Amino acid sequence: MKPWLALLPLCLAACSSLPTPAERRQLAETLAAQHAWQALDIAGERLTLRAWLPAKAAAAEELTIYIEGDGLAWLSSSQPSADPTPREPLALRLALAQPAGNAAYLARPCQYVSSPGCRQADWTEGRFAADLVAATNLAVDRLKQRFSARRLTLVGYSGGAAIAALVAARRDDVGRLVSVAGNLDHRAWTTLQRISPLAGSLNPVDAAGRLAAIPQRHFVGGKDRIVPAAVAESYVRSGAAKPASITVIEDFDHHCCWAARWPELWRMR
Repeated sequence: MKPWLALLPLCLAACSSLPTPAERRQLAETLAAQHAWQALDIAGERLTLRAWLPAKAAAAEELTIYIEGDGLAWLSSSQPSADPTPREPLALRLALAQPAGNAAYLARPCQYVSSPGCRQADWTEGRFAADLVAATNLAVDRLKQRFSARRLTLVGYSGGAAIAALVAARRDDVGRLVSVAGNLDHRAWTTLQRISPLAGSLNPVDAAGRLAAIPQRHFVGGKDRIVPAAVAESYVRSGAAKPASITVIEDFDHHCCWAARWPELWRMR
């Protein structure tokens, strides 16, 4: 069995009308422009990450950074995508819906921008690899500097929650960790979905000692069959999240209706 199986429903429902990479990029650009946000490409040693942030953001003590999900990792049961840019940039919609305070959005490696260093493993079995966590951590540094912030809240959607947790484990300036439909324990996830392990990927539960002091809230959809509540429960039981709480929104699934309700949920964070 392969790790694409649990993600297959995300693709098969719309593969016949799959937007092109250019159309997927245009959707995010349009959403950002509607809120007067601008793109920022953050170059690292191997990869460049795309961020969006307000064009006229004022400096502030606190900054919330939203990290995107895994995106379009697979085109079919046997064919990985050549471009993992998401069909629906849900984490960007969450960032744009934040009702107060400074916010920025950070895509995952190889989404929206094509780096010469991109490898297929970056969005398949190695999607949470150490070098990708390091690249994201560097991008978080740059965004923090851009806003002159001192404290961070990291919000991760789906697979972006694993990256957010792994980045938080490397830092001492994260005051809060929030996940939305988050894959917080990929070993539990692959076991639950009966798929092969994510070889080469780090797992947040292995960073227990460095995450235990960070206040956390993890939002889970009661109808989510992609990343069910059992994954967040496994993470919390591991001891990696002592000051954590899990909030199950019964009528939500992996996609619906997080962005529409985000201003309300944000206040619960």
